[in-house]
Amino acid sequence: MQTMIYISLALNIVVLVPIVVLMAIKLPLVDTAWGPSTEARAILWSVYIAILFASIFLVFMPVISFIAALLAVQVIYKFTTPFTVGSFSNPVVISNLVIATLHAVTLVSIFSEIGTQLLTV
Repeated sequence: MQTMIYISLALNIVVLVPIVVLMAIKLPLVDTAWGPSTEARAILWSVYIAILFASIFLVFMPVISFIAALLAVQVIYKFTTPFTVGSFSNPVVISNLVIATLHAVTLVSIFSEIGTQLLTV
């Protein structure tokens, strides 16, 4: 479980650092992958920054319930992306599906090891 958690968090960091930087400098490649610069894309950028900061924080202060919540939200939004975008061939959609699959495996490993402990308040 612990190895999978760190792989998922590291993947978030490795993927999001360049994306956040590229979005910040408004590289034309970003327009190709995520569409033109709009308020909606700025909101997505903010979400990416939040996921990046949360992932960095959780590497150093791992709280299993926080990690499970972060990964669960990512799995849901990433697996629904092809339907909201209307395409399975977009490179962002494809990478989302790959990352969501890894995060789903991590979530299964978490729940198989500590299960219902995460479900108590």
